Amino acid sequence: ILPLVSVNQILLLLLVLTVCAILYSKVHQVPLALRNETVDLENPEEMEEEIPVVICAAAGRMGAAVAAISSIYSNTEANVLFYIIGLKTTIPHIRKWIENSKLKEIKFKVVEFNPMVLKGKIRQDASRPELLQPLNFVRFYLPLLIQKHEKLIYLDDDVIVQGDIQELYNTKLAPGHAAAFSDDCDLPSTHEMVRSIGMQNTYMGFLDYRKQAIRDLGISPSTCSFNPGVIVGNMTEWKHQRITQQLEKWMQRNVEENLYSSTLGGGVATSPMLIVFHGKYSSINPMWHIRHLGWSPDARYSEQFLQEAKLLHWNGRYKPWDYPSVHTDLWENWFVPDPSGKFKLTRPDS
Repeated sequence: ILPLVSVNQILLLLLVLTVCAILYSKVHQVPLALRNETVDLENPEEMEEEIPVVICAAAGRMGAAVAAISSIYSNTEANVLFYIIGLKTTIPHIRKWIENSKLKEIKFKVVEFNPMVLKGKIRQDASRPELLQPLNFVRFYLPLLIQKHEKLIYLDDDVIVQGDIQELYNTKLAPGHAAAFSDDCDLPSTHEMVRSIGMQNTYMGFLDYRKQAIRDLGISPSTCSFNPGVIVGNMTEWKHQRITQQLEKWMQRNVEENLYSSTLGGGVATSPMLIVFHGKYSSINPMWHIRHLGWSPDARYSEQFLQEAKLLHWNGRYKPWDYPSVHTDLWENWFVPDPSGKFKLTRPDS
């Protein structure tokens, strides 16, 4: 047994060592910003994750694609890679536009879309021929055009983005879902607009329920539709579920049976997606897709509501680069003039 004096000496020594350790840690404390924990939180690989954004550049509307790109680039610090899809004849123009304007700093790739993939899959319809333009169907072929990314964003060209695109990219897709869309019934503040301009927001407005093939789907005509002008897509699921092949099947059936047409609310690109994705998609935050700005030259949203919106979409006939149209000032803020002078805005005094 140790004598009592030895025990006291050991306890005293331990006390002295503890005090020294506390003093040492106070004097040599590492600032939080230099600790390893922050390195983990700000992993360079995570911070530099590419966000692929797909936009089409169609003849006669390239200014739309440029404005959309400009708005995205100006409102984020994220590492965005733009995939600009065009036809062979339009690609040189859009490339020169970007390289000779203030957008020359963006990261982008130009991808050619071959319209021959649509041969035999589109029923000609003279009532709205603009809806039959080949680039309207790019969204059907995303994994074939953009191959190295699992997740991507597809945007129609007639949008501007007022929020940080990182937030849209972070949209969670449920397991087994190949895409996220915005429901057409999701935002109460847009309901009055929809009613006032006669915009369809159910399947009845897109599919011909007089046809047996449509009735056989078992989808109620009052089911809320969604708008595929903004898509957050999971390409792994898209390929696994053979989404492109399913869409093509319905395109071909429409050629044979006229199951939907551009005389209905949504034209020919939305309807096959409504069928294929029915009950199998995730939801995008409604403020990330404020729609119908191009549906009427008279109907307007409140300025406060539009300022709060993250993404504005001029779907409909009345585009903000043409006249007449509404809320053109919000769109024109992001427009970058064409250095070649070929694309010009249509304004009442022009």
